Amino acid sequence: MIRRLFYMALGAYLAVWVMRKLQSLRPDHVARRAADRAVTFADQLRGFAEDVRRLSASRETELRAGFGLDSVERTSAERTSADATTLSRHDDVKDGR
Repeated sequence: MIRRLFYMALGAYLAVWVMRKLQSLRPDHVARRAADRAVTFADQLRGFAEDVRRLSASRETELRAGFGLDSVERTSAERTSADATTLSRHDDVKDGR
C-alpha cells in the first residue's frame, strides 16, 4: 500500500514538473525570457562601458600629469601650420624628448 502511494505521488510530481517545463517552452514565454535576458545583458554592457570610460579617463589624466602634457592642451584646430611643426617635435613623448 505504501509503495503504491509513493509511486502515485512520484507520478503526480513528475506530471506537474513536465507540465511546467512544457509551459515554459511556449513561444510567448520563450520570447519574454529572451527579451528579459537581452535587457539584462544590455544593462551589464552599459555598466561595463561606463567603467571603461571612467577608468580610461583617470588613467589618461595620470599619464598626462606624469609626462607633463597638461600645459599643452590646445586642439589641432587652434594650431597653425608653423606652430604645429614646432609643437610636433615637443609633443612626441614616445621618443623621450
